[in-house]
Amino acid sequence: MKLTTKGRYAVTAMLDLSLHSVNNPITLSDISSRQDLSLSYLEQLFSRLRRNGLVMSTRGPGGGYQLGRDPEQIKVAEVILAVNESLDATGCQGKRSCQQGSICLAHNLWLGLSDTIYEYLNNITLAEVISQQEIREIAYKQDAPVSQEPSDEDLQSRPGAGNIPSEVTV
Repeated sequence: MKLTTKGRYAVTAMLDLSLHSVNNPITLSDISSRQDLSLSYLEQLFSRLRRNGLVMSTRGPGGGYQLGRDPEQIKVAEVILAVNESLDATGCQGKRSCQQGSICLAHNLWLGLSDTIYEYLNNITLAEVISQQEIREIAYKQDAPVSQEPSDEDLQSRPGAGNIPSEVTV
């Protein structure tokens, strides 16, 4: 199984949105700049994310995108599936026709891997990912005009930091 740019970009953009759109909509060009992602590709992905209710758009001056639900309620698997990305590691997309129309020797192995990947991604929310200290440090550096190590106080004073728990019990 290979997670393509579609799934990786969608998750990265949704994490960026989770960190930055607490009070105001965020433009795709801002996400594109911070994450070094293609703006036209983000537009395609956000169309799918919006259709699936994961983001809301606001038109006009000051417009942009916000999460459609709280980050605590959005599973990473939902984001990946919303952009039509497969979480299937089998060569036959689970149809049991891997080897000239029949099941192959490794089918159940790849099927088990697919299930494990889905379970992992379906049991972690955007909020849990952005609460990790390393993620917060990366986001801080992306926002800082000059690369510098943030203090804990800096990380807590970021917009939206009050909504990001410093620990998540799973």
